[in-house]
Amino acid sequence: MKLAVSAVRPLETADPVRAVLEARERGLPIALGTSGTTDRPRFIVREPESWWASFAAYSELTGVGSGASVWIPGPLSATMNLFAAVHAAAVGARITTEPDEATHACMTPAQLERLGGDLKPDVLVCVAGARLEQRSAAANVVHYYGAAELSFVAAGNHGDDLQPFDGVEVDLRDGEIWVRSPYVCLGYDAAAGPLRTDPDGWATVGDRGRWSGTTLRVLGRPGAITTAGATVVLAEVEARLASVARGPVVVFGVPHDVLGEVLAAAVVDPADLATLREFARDHLPSSHRPRHWQVVDELPLMAGGKVDRARLARG
Repeated sequence: MKLAVSAVRPLETADPVRAVLEARERGLPIALGTSGTTDRPRFIVREPESWWASFAAYSELTGVGSGASVWIPGPLSATMNLFAAVHAAAVGARITTEPDEATHACMTPAQLERLGGDLKPDVLVCVAGARLEQRSAAANVVHYYGAAELSFVAAGNHGDDLQPFDGVEVDLRDGEIWVRSPYVCLGYDAAAGPLRTDPDGWATVGDRGRWSGTTLRVLGRPGAITTAGATVVLAEVEARLASVARGPVVVFGVPHDVLGEVLAAAVVDPADLATLREFARDHLPSSHRPRHWQVVDELPLMAGGKVDRARLARG
């Protein structure tokens, strides 16, 4: 879904937050680079009002309001971080670069694992950018699932506690998550991307999920490998392993001379190695069992704070 529009590009300015605020004042759309982009940036175009429409619900979820002090350790090139910074400016909160000054924080699950100890115990942390496992949940942690194109989709305390976000309709079509809300972007600036829409105003980026009652479980975008003729969705295997792991676990594909590709898994807690190997042997078909396992001191992160699977695959 490509657009040929003239839009403000906040990340090409000295002050991206101010650029978004001014674009809204001038009635101009904004073009935002996706956090996972590398050599060929893809820009998502949205009306600033599609962010402002969610501010009240986001304030209710996070508690960020006038007088709050928000720590955002990731770069503003990640849409979730720029949104949090713009929201803070709009509601009269302050951005701080010092974690010990923060009353609130915006982080990915990997950053929470690595940097959460720098925060005072009463800081309320909003986690997004990847699935937050239940073991990482706490009374002062909230979590939401969304996408740069869709903005907010569902929220709760962790990845097994997600309810549709205020103002969002969610539908599963053959396991694919479709949403209808005032928060969806307009499309892309010049380049194409995963966003698809239908005539009734529904949109998807291809993420997969399933319902458990009224709770939405997000399995992630269907990154997959083909091994010995079988197609294996990485997110599904990772979700199964994460359900029994004590620490973070990441699943990825690596080349294989005979089978084409095989699964590999990285864990941070060494105690998970034996547990997950046994679980995979007993509960997963052979095509879905990681052939290679590694223990890492910490998960490598991309600039936006998400796990760098390509780096893990390179060893």
